Amino acid sequence: MCRIAGIIDKNLNQLELEDGVRKMCTAMHKGGPDGEGYQYFNELNFAFGHRRLSLIDLSENGAQPMNYENKLWITFNGEIYNYLELKADLVEKGCAFKNQTDTEVILAGYKIYGTSFFNALSGMFAFALFDSSLGKTYLVRDSAGIKPLYYCKANEGLYFASEVKAFKAINSQWAENEDWKIYFLLFGFVPEPYTTLKNVYSLPKGHYLCLNHYNSTVEIISFLAQKSVNSSDTNEALLIKEKLDKAVERHLISDAPIGIFLSGGIDSSLLSLIAHQKHLNKIKTVSINFQETDFSESVYQDIIVKKIDSEHVSKIVTLADFEKNIDRIFQDMDQPSNDGINSWFVNEIASKSGLKAVLSGIGADEIFGGYPSFKRHGMIKLLKKFPRFLLKSAKYLPGDKLRRISFLALKNPVGEYLFLRGFYTSNIVSKLLGVPEEKINTLLENYKLDPAVDQLNAEDRISWFETNVYMQNQLLKDTDYMSMAHGIEVRVPFLDKELLNAATSLATEKRFKKQPKGLLIEAYKNILPEAIWNRQKKGFTFPFQKWFFSYEPMLTESNYSANEQALKLVKQFKQGKLHWSKLFAVYQIFHRAKKG
Repeated sequence: MCRIAGIIDKNLNQLELEDGVRKMCTAMHKGGPDGEGYQYFNELNFAFGHRRLSLIDLSENGAQPMNYENKLWITFNGEIYNYLELKADLVEKGCAFKNQTDTEVILAGYKIYGTSFFNALSGMFAFALFDSSLGKTYLVRDSAGIKPLYYCKANEGLYFASEVKAFKAINSQWAENEDWKIYFLLFGFVPEPYTTLKNVYSLPKGHYLCLNHYNSTVEIISFLAQKSVNSSDTNEALLIKEKLDKAVERHLISDAPIGIFLSGGIDSSLLSLIAHQKHLNKIKTVSINFQETDFSESVYQDIIVKKIDSEHVSKIVTLADFEKNIDRIFQDMDQPSNDGINSWFVNEIASKSGLKAVLSGIGADEIFGGYPSFKRHGMIKLLKKFPRFLLKSAKYLPGDKLRRISFLALKNPVGEYLFLRGFYTSNIVSKLLGVPEEKINTLLENYKLDPAVDQLNAEDRISWFETNVYMQNQLLKDTDYMSMAHGIEVRVPFLDKELLNAATSLATEKRFKKQPKGLLIEAYKNILPEAIWNRQKKGFTFPFQKWFFSYEPMLTESNYSANEQALKLVKQFKQGKLHWSKLFAVYQIFHRAKKG
């Protein structure tokens, strides 16, 4: 796992290009603490950069940017879990290899198969590949969007990086995206493809961008093949077990220490149990707990630890830890977020435990129906039958949940997501930012979603929103930069391509059971203790509602520029009538954003 960057700009000379790429990589150095590399391409006058976190082939043979036969060059961030199978095929086709990395497999595979090889890759990845014979550079992002890749098309060229902060590193005066604060207050994050910076976008997952160096044209193309549909007589539990077992086994491949985040819930417990079966060495598990017993899951963690006899590392995170590290956490955020603090702490523990990679249960809730939202599709269908003027008027109702009904007046399906998980309604955002409500609603109506969502109903539709909006923009994004802040690679077996294709090809009634994540429970009922699955769902949360009462900057009224609506929200929080994350979002807009 690494960080990548590049500048393709005909208006810059070699010194400016190399200096710019170095600055971009330096800004992302925490994500690649094991080394750095740079390559200037004299003939076409551009540069690639790389910061390395070594996990496979730890020798200098794995250094990047890497070339293949002096014709192909790559700077790569990620892991290819099926690289050994792909390598065997390429050897049969006459390809020679100089090292043991998955990186070289990408280069050889492209040489043989061209861009069609991108779809053969199973893993998490974001890379730039230069083909000198064609004079083309490709930016490529994995099909699940696990790894980030940002780009800016400018000056008949292209700038790209793994983090948004890298663009500010080469130009501290880079203009802001004037709409990012609107999106942030509506969603609780800045949704793809947008970022906080003007003209800096996220490359869509499952796509590649092709830049022709000779005529400066840019195309963005999907590399995904149509997935197959399973037959109706498929035993869904056996299918999912087969695919998840294989995914975990692949995700354990590493030449560096690897462990598992164990929260005590179904997802992390399953990963630990499967890893115990598949891994020859003793598994290391990592957990976080709290002095506030209502938030502690140690009793469930201990059940799994004892069952698999793992080498367990558990830390009590306190209010003092929060207060000590909150400023550093803000610095490590690549973009504003309301859900990355917990990830920062658990990755810190993993790093201090000597790990370089950790498996996480992200994706199970979204794919197998673990959230309460999966029971609300009927409510959405019923509410949308009401006249739009009535739905719009819900914004005046008391309470956030009732006000979110107003989002269902939108003609864009994104309104359904915002009804489920939105932060502030348009009228409140208007008051906070001094922006006309009409502009906010226009942004929402024009927000582009994949047309595929229109073909889905019931739980499949909810799963699409949870996967492609919430998980994509909140969980994966936060996990990436908070793990990279500690030089940790987080792997997500539940987003394995084969498992995803198998799950999403199942009929709705087979994939989603009455019990949340019932299919997973059924698939592993012989090894998953009942105490883990037969209890009320409890997410991986911190005692933030209590802790933020001690975080003085968020409660200081002068930090809100005398904005009447913001001060009203501060008062509501102090009265216990507002969730901490809502005020945290406003605090970031009014105070932290000014600090840069």
